[in-house]
Amino acid sequence: MSTEFKSLLVEQPEKKVFTRSIVTRSLDDLPAGELVVKVHYSSLNFKDALSATGNPGVTRGFPHTPGIDAAGEVISCADGSFQPGDKVIVTSYDLGMETDGGFGQMIRVPSRWALKLPEGLSLKESMMLGTAGLTAALSVHELVEGGVKPEDGPILVTGATGGVGSLAVAMLAKAGYKVTAVTGKMDQEDYLKELGAERVISRETLMTGGERPMLKTTWAGAVDCVGGEMLAVAIKSAKYDGVVTCCGLVGSIDLAVSVFPFILRGVRLVGIDSAECPMDRRAQVWQRLASEWKLDNLTAMVDEITLDGLEEKIPLMLKGGSKRRALVNLLES
Repeated sequence: MSTEFKSLLVEQPEKKVFTRSIVTRSLDDLPAGELVVKVHYSSLNFKDALSATGNPGVTRGFPHTPGIDAAGEVISCADGSFQPGDKVIVTSYDLGMETDGGFGQMIRVPSRWALKLPEGLSLKESMMLGTAGLTAALSVHELVEGGVKPEDGPILVTGATGGVGSLAVAMLAKAGYKVTAVTGKMDQEDYLKELGAERVISRETLMTGGERPMLKTTWAGAVDCVGGEMLAVAIKSAKYDGVVTCCGLVGSIDLAVSVFPFILRGVRLVGIDSAECPMDRRAQVWQRLASEWKLDNLTAMVDEITLDGLEEKIPLMLKGGSKRRALVNLLES
């Protein structure tokens, strides 16, 4: 097979100047690793957009190919963990950050980063979900494992029109929960209800009276994708024994909340990290995404593009203008 492939390459011709172009690369350009994968699909995440524009908090070494998500077919595996032809998902760890990622038609990575595609899920479906889907599913998983049942009451989802938030809404609805979605984009109310939200409220509605140390018990659980004040309000208004998950910081990295919800109501705050999540938990959650939590409306949540389409989508994402996830088709790039 040819060792050449197409890739989005971000280069730094001079200090604080970054350029993007679609180039032909070779396997020899890729970092060391036991596993070589022909990438069929990837997806665009906010972290990818930051990497593609030279954000030093994500990527410092250039030239570089972003893409924290990749799904494809194994070409070779030096340590025998996988066989040629196996279909695998590779997300998180250092992929697309300092290690050339899924916006190239080939990747070479440590074999321990890869997960065999679970039965019931296609490579394309796995990247419709991507890291955003994994993060949402880890959040729902913590609610379920924490004992929160559909009959216990509504589940709050903040940042509901974002990648993680929208997928969390759909997964929770699929699992039988009644979801209240919070958004700053009330023009997306119909879309959120199509995903399964029972109620859609504005950020202002949620935050009313939020400065108080304790609020009326409302939520059996919450999936917070924002952080800051919204996370504080979710904690303050959680029911007794409620579970609140946290995976975002766009609102703020600070959390102004007293210990009252934790020691008077037994509220549990669970941090969600998809980057270094143990492989056994990943496998469990991906299996749920392929079975009981498999979404019927995934195609309505994504726009399919090729590598060329990233040039339009990257700045749009950074401006907060993305309405759907971007699925990147590497087979047709």
